[in-house]
Amino acid sequence: MFNQMRAAVLALLLAPVAGMAIAADDADRDTSSYVVGMDMAAQLAQVAPDLDLAAFEAAVADALAGKPPALDQAQTQRLGQALAQRIAARSGRPVPGLPPGSEAPEVDRVQVGRMIGADVGRSLLAMREEIALAPLMRGVRDRVEGRAPTLDEAQVAQARQAMIARGQARATRVADDNRQAGMDFMAANRGKPGVFATASGIQYSVEKQGQGPRPRASDRVRVHYRGTLLDGTEFDSSYSRGEPSVFGLDQVIAGWTEGMQLMPIGGKYRFWIPGELAYGVRGSPPNIPPNATLVFDVELIDIL
Repeated sequence: MFNQMRAAVLALLLAPVAGMAIAADDADRDTSSYVVGMDMAAQLAQVAPDLDLAAFEAAVADALAGKPPALDQAQTQRLGQALAQRIAARSGRPVPGLPPGSEAPEVDRVQVGRMIGADVGRSLLAMREEIALAPLMRGVRDRVEGRAPTLDEAQVAQARQAMIARGQARATRVADDNRQAGMDFMAANRGKPGVFATASGIQYSVEKQGQGPRPRASDRVRVHYRGTLLDGTEFDSSYSRGEPSVFGLDQVIAGWTEGMQLMPIGGKYRFWIPGELAYGVRGSPPNIPPNATLVFDVELIDIL
């Protein structure tokens, strides 16, 4: 449900660091942070011409300190779309959303740095106490600016292998903790007035019933929605973007496919969707942790 073009850009950047953890020892932390920076920079190649590294570094630092992003969701969506168009144009591919032969729009390099840095920083939040920003940025700059790395191949491979092993252990613990927290919440929520449950484990309440037909799993729908984690953290919202979203019910998470079929047109429901019917053990970095139970407020506007 996230903007597809922005998601494609971010996937390039977050893949190298997803699931990694870094040792607490200062020397190991510096080495591992440098390797994370190098791996991250390898994926920055496609956006490097549009990226201000100073703004990127400041945004990573702000995210690791828990500060909110400098750009709002609407700005991020517009910039992400323009950036995806520029990447396509540089690679010789058709530019998405523009007629053939069109020039890709200009972008503000500082704004791009802020957007990408904020998302990368959020992806590192789980290990922010173990990240050393200075060596991480040395790794980024050495790779982006074409300098020889300060570690040899054997040191890089050893650091990378250790990070992956620790990251797998961390991810398992986080996924288990989130799954248990979700089960505890759903057990308590199930008995509340006005909360209903399906056989699969979805829970829902009806704010407004609606009077129209209900969609089928093969239908496309127009909806307004807001998605949050159990702690209230918003990770996506069509309201923030200022326009409804359109998608097929066979293109979304299983909990949406099932839940939307309960709603008549004009209805407004709240859904609580357990992790196994949402993004599962993989989550959806950087905003949705593994096995996270999700909360959605949804208005069904139309069936297309």
